[in-house]
Amino acid sequence: MLLIVRSVLLAVSLLLAFIFGGLVCLLRPRHRDNVHMFAKIFSSAAPILGLKVIVRRPKEVQDGPYIFLGNHQNNFDLFTHTKAVPKGTVSLGKKSLVWIPLFGQIYWLSGNILIDRKNRNSAFDTMAKTAEKIKQNRLSVWIFPEGTRSRGRGLLPFKAGAFHTAIAAGVPVVPVLTSCQSHINLNRWDNGVVIIEMMAPIPTEGLDKADAKAFSAQVHEIMSAKFNEINREAATLMGKTIPADDV
Repeated sequence: MLLIVRSVLLAVSLLLAFIFGGLVCLLRPRHRDNVHMFAKIFSSAAPILGLKVIVRRPKEVQDGPYIFLGNHQNNFDLFTHTKAVPKGTVSLGKKSLVWIPLFGQIYWLSGNILIDRKNRNSAFDTMAKTAEKIKQNRLSVWIFPEGTRSRGRGLLPFKAGAFHTAIAAGVPVVPVLTSCQSHINLNRWDNGVVIIEMMAPIPTEGLDKADAKAFSAQVHEIMSAKFNEINREAATLMGKTIPADDV
């Protein structure tokens, strides 16, 4: 019964968000703060899931621009990660999203950037244009460097695109880790805690495209360690005694 009630509430909330947000986007198409507006709406639905979301942002993160690097776990990211999205930030998503009725059109209209990952030349061109947008408009970009949902498999290997873009734009990367969400069950009243920790910016000054692979590996190591750390903390807060890697 709880599953049905939650599903209905989420569906109604999303529909209202798309209607309201769609109207705002029509009035100010592709505005730099449209994505932040949607993020606030979506993250406000976390209590419907029975979740407490804790967000930590270091004082070093100011107005940007940055490349935010989030860990992509599952569809619940829509209600958790979004709580950490600042103003002046858009996301990078796969081009096929535009074909999803209503969501895809609003995703584009809100100012997000679409990339065709199946076409290598097109993808590189999009990333180059993204770097120019960052420099010209002081726009931050939220990217999931794993390129796919991890679905409880830990932090997957990174694709290099986000790091090439950060180096080309000359902006720092900011890792954003969300603790494991595989415990979330729509049929359970209390789904405990999810911790979102935004780390201090990692500069790209002095790096060039030849350094992207090594830089990616360095950031992956840093993010993997933080992911394990906040998993252990979240498990403790929820009274679990199992190792964080198994949460």
